[in-house]
Amino acid sequence: MKTQELKIEGMSCGHCVMSVKKELGKLDSVVVEDVQIGKAKIHFDESKITAKLLADTIDGAGYKLVGVN
Repeated sequence: MKTQELKIEGMSCGHCVMSVKKELGKLDSVVVEDVQIGKAKIHFDESKITAKLLADTIDGAGYKLVGVN
């Protein structure tokens, strides 16, 4: 399992946090450790999850992935 912190643009409230957490949690082999306004920390299986899939998932929740650490 790999750990990454995602930088997310467009989040401004608790509802935003819950939306991102919910959508990331739907992905197979992703464990959401923490979501705060502007960022999310996750653990995931690199063989199943790509950067594009993460970006598309966050985009689908209405926000934008702007960086990965």
